[in-house]
Amino acid sequence: MLLVAAALALVPTPIGVGASYHPQPAAHGACVAAPIDRGPRVHVELFAGGRVVIVPTAIGLRGERVALGRVTHARCRAPLWTTDPSGVVSFERGATLGDLFAIWGRALGPARLLAFRGSVRLYVNGVRRRLDPRSLRLRDRDEIVLEVGPAVAPHRSFRFPPR
Repeated sequence: MLLVAAALALVPTPIGVGASYHPQPAAHGACVAAPIDRGPRVHVELFAGGRVVIVPTAIGLRGERVALGRVTHARCRAPLWTTDPSGVVSFERGATLGDLFAIWGRALGPARLLAFRGSVRLYVNGVRRRLDPRSLRLRDRDEIVLEVGPAVAPHRSFRFPPR
């Protein structure tokens, strides 16, 4: 039985189809000239209806230049930002998951994840956390999974690429 469960965990989850699964980036609020290749990072995975929701390139960035799907430069950045669509989010210390969604201009709450409604499940490093997801304080190198709808086995860790 354990072997079957391990094999199922290796099956990739498909990306959802349509605008709700491919939300656009945005940068709401303050934006300061600062490096985009520094700071602590978390990995955020979003699932709705048993499908992947893309965390887009350039959340929290303005005046960005993108080459091969990755931001190479930005005029300014917010306290949380993304430079590629991998789900890696860089942030300033003291940030919360709610701050990310506020900067992105997207809905997050106990019963809402982006355009999706339903009970939002939150996992940090593979462990279920029963709290308002907006209040989660971000910690360097955490793996954060948010789900609405059918359960998708959450990852416990993420191998962060070098900067």
